[in-house]
Amino acid sequence: MKHAVIGYATSKGVAMMTKEDANRLTHVNLAFGTIQDGLLYTSKLQSLSELDRLRSYNPKLRIVLSVGGWGAGGFSIMAKSRASRKAFVDSVRDTMDRHRLDGVDIDWEYPCSGAADIDFSADDRENFTHLMRELRDMAGNRIVSIAAGAGDYFTRDTQMDLVAEACDYVQLMTYDMRSGFSRQAGHHTALDAGPDDPDGMTVKRAVQLFRNAGVPDSKLVIGAAFYSRRWEGVPNKNNGLLQPAQTVGLFGPGYTELANNYIGKNGWHAFWDENAQAPYLYNGSELISYDDPASIAAKCKYLREQGLLGIMYWEHSCDPSRALLTAMHEAMA
Repeated sequence: MKHAVIGYATSKGVAMMTKEDANRLTHVNLAFGTIQDGLLYTSKLQSLSELDRLRSYNPKLRIVLSVGGWGAGGFSIMAKSRASRKAFVDSVRDTMDRHRLDGVDIDWEYPCSGAADIDFSADDRENFTHLMRELRDMAGNRIVSIAAGAGDYFTRDTQMDLVAEACDYVQLMTYDMRSGFSRQAGHHTALDAGPDDPDGMTVKRAVQLFRNAGVPDSKLVIGAAFYSRRWEGVPNKNNGLLQPAQTVGLFGPGYTELANNYIGKNGWHAFWDENAQAPYLYNGSELISYDDPASIAAKCKYLREQGLLGIMYWEHSCDPSRALLTAMHEAMA
């Protein structure tokens, strides 16, 4: 089985992508196109000028335009009618043709939810399915994919069995599973969890949720984090793990910065959670959760054993050292 290794890359991430990077990936997701006045909008996406360079590095690399992201609205209004969906789908087709893109990735965060202060409706559940089917009909043999939130809120508010039929693959955002909504300091991108963490979301629990919702293993892609989450005001108990914090999970440093300035340095102590198969840092009052080469290797081993399609990560520019992409490449070789 040929496994997918997919990197989300902002314009900064694409600009720093090397020939070696491009040949370690099967797909690049360009982040992000947005929706304006119901149509796909890309004029601020600087990475489109880099596509010929990426293709010269690896002609087999599939370059996919990702639309949306956290806080990107317009989906619910666009998807509410056949006519408005058609206008959007036509704009996606035109963009793919113009830039010779290999597909489109829909990152709607999230149907039926206003958590990100975007437009939403109870009708999003069915309209999401309509949108993905219509993109599928338009795309032909080009890629249609989604990024899916790793939680029961996403499977509850979508028809994942029908959406999966329209998709080449479903990318589970198995990061931020403890995030800007959680005051419990803990793992945000762990493979598994021990008995002391019965309710925390993990890669394994998210995969089972989507299996139960009708997504076949052959279309499941799990996620890795090239950045960290950080909690402050964490009691010095159990090295801070699973303790109540004074903050929610703040966006933390990328892996290269962690390796250079945090891991085992400047008062930060590194720990490995065998149950979670994940690392974390604690300095007596703050906890940082992240992926490292060992946790990446564990995720890759799991997906291969389970027959899943592959692994993706957010985001390429967070690790200029390439330590995590190297670990991913070696584990998937």
